[in-house]
Amino acid sequence: MPTIKITTKINAPIGRVFDLARSIELHTISTAQTNEKAIAGVTTGLISLNETVTWRAKHFGIDQTLTSIITEIEKPNYFVDEMVHGAFKDFKHSHRFTQNGKEVFMLDLFEYSSPFGWLGVMADKLFLKNYMTRLLEKRNKTIKEFAESNKWKLILDSTTNLKSNGY
Repeated sequence: MPTIKITTKINAPIGRVFDLARSIELHTISTAQTNEKAIAGVTTGLISLNETVTWRAKHFGIDQTLTSIITEIEKPNYFVDEMVHGAFKDFKHSHRFTQNGKEVFMLDLFEYSSPFGWLGVMADKLFLKNYMTRLLEKRNKTIKEFAESNKWKLILDSTTNLKSNGY
């Protein structure tokens, strides 16, 4: 099973980074190159435990849908989403957040299996793992950009009691 591990250092409060990582709107912004849109389940706001989202996107020139569910969450330290339906045989994406002074270390651990037996294994080695790594790196770059600037205010609900949520 291929595994992608990415650590991103972000200079922002942990609660802000955690919520930006769960934001449907920010996910959509970070995947603009694939025209990703939430079409079912939670389609706006912050996704939470046992909630699903179905995404429609274009990858490799093919329209695809993928549904995932949040299976674990401990605010603001981690959450896990797992595929319910989609192009992969399965996947589990763990998001971990650690505060160290003014910095947050955001760790993505993306474990997946491709369909189609040995053809899927070949696709992983030839292009899929690199493609998924670039997609996750782009997403993390967007989270970092928004968290470290005032752009986060465009995404997170301004009516939330920001101080109590660690922003």
